[in-house]
Amino acid sequence: MNLTTTQAQGRVPVTVVGIEGELDGSNFQQLINTARDMYKAGARHLLLDMSKMTYMSSAGLVALHSTALLMRGEEPPSPEHGWGAFHAITRDQATGRVHQAVKLLSPQPRVEKTLTMTGLKEFFEVHTDLSAAVASF
Repeated sequence: MNLTTTQAQGRVPVTVVGIEGELDGSNFQQLINTARDMYKAGARHLLLDMSKMTYMSSAGLVALHSTALLMRGEEPPSPEHGWGAFHAITRDQATGRVHQAVKLLSPQPRVEKTLTMTGLKEFFEVHTDLSAAVASF
């Protein structure tokens, strides 16, 4: 997986994180660490560009949820605790809250299917146009 970051300006500054390749158990912590570092540096609005992400495993789902929690100023559960990270996703989904600080851009069909099947697509705003996505923050 390769991550790139750029800045965009809407009503607020938006950090666009491009994810290229597969997001899985071998690299999901990289996305979490990147989000943590960006939050510490002052980022509060993330747009995850998934247009070049070819695959996302269950570990990728944990990374997305952890990233959203970090942008809310919350520490995510440790992935070392296994199922605890998934239970946290389920508890957060039960609130019905859509994350406003993290949004998704152009997930590929295979990734979008994973988001839909797990219910995480309802958890995030999904956009297909970069300008509209940035303006939505």
